[in-house]
Amino acid sequence: MTIATTCQLGPDGPTVSALGIGTWAWGDSLYWTYGKDYGEAQLQETFAAAIAAGVSFFDTAEVYGLGESERILGRCLQQTAQPAQIATKYFPIPWRFGSRSVQKALDQSLERLQRQNVELYQVHWPPAFLLGQTTILKTLAAAVKRGQIQAIGVSNYNAQQLRQAHALLAEQGVPLAVNQVQYSLLERRIETNGSLAAARELGVTILAYCPLAQGLLTGKYRSEADLRPTGARKINPQFRSQSLEKLQPLLDQLAALADRYDRTIPQVALNWLIAQGNVIPIPGAKSAAQAQDNAGALGWQLNPEDVASLSQLSSAAQSPLAVAAR
Repeated sequence: MTIATTCQLGPDGPTVSALGIGTWAWGDSLYWTYGKDYGEAQLQETFAAAIAAGVSFFDTAEVYGLGESERILGRCLQQTAQPAQIATKYFPIPWRFGSRSVQKALDQSLERLQRQNVELYQVHWPPAFLLGQTTILKTLAAAVKRGQIQAIGVSNYNAQQLRQAHALLAEQGVPLAVNQVQYSLLERRIETNGSLAAARELGVTILAYCPLAQGLLTGKYRSEADLRPTGARKINPQFRSQSLEKLQPLLDQLAALADRYDRTIPQVALNWLIAQGNVIPIPGAKSAAQAQDNAGALGWQLNPEDVASLSQLSSAAQSPLAVAAR
């Protein structure tokens, strides 16, 4: 059986690789450790390794590194002739949701990315007022018709907000393609709060950010080990020994499946997400080795029994991560 390595965004959006690379950490020295543990040279290598491995979809945002993530990605794009698909995001600050502000933010993102258009442009968080959302989405719909954006997405929207955005765009004759939300074996609230069901009903693709739970699902951090994460993750209670002990049965099963399928633990955790259907994980990567490992989640699939066993174990292990706005 042929396993798809690409996925369409929404009902008629662009086709992208079935796994992407999240670039929150590119250029960010507040939450992450850019400039200390890694720099642009390593990220250039990361980009090249991802492209070579068949992962050509990169997700960024204007607020990542205060624009530096987009700038780095833009410079990376100039170093390759291979096609790459880019998603970025607009942050709806309350005093900046007028049409001119939205258009200016899009233009500035495109300038930093050194692109005439992007495959996906997303509203990073739901605006505080429906009026703001109407203005933003109308402006973006016009940008689609001008060719600056191929598809529109939202991020961190609940089921009701998703339906509102879908309806507003439908009035403009433009489909809603994506809802980017936190989703992993350790964060499955979208399965029970109606968000996943609404996305499936409306034909909206889920982009799963933090699909490896910021490293908790890599097998790198265990209760018996003395290794702890760097940067702001050091204060995350999920990395404490007591929390890691609760996670151990799930990690043991991931390790067992990794051995059975001749894969790595992160590849199994990412493949579980892909198995949910119309879900594109966008794990972060700060090195070529991480990008290559992520790509190993493509081209194969867990059997249904193994998907079910991971789902059962994760129900006992999951606990929402405290993640900063992203």
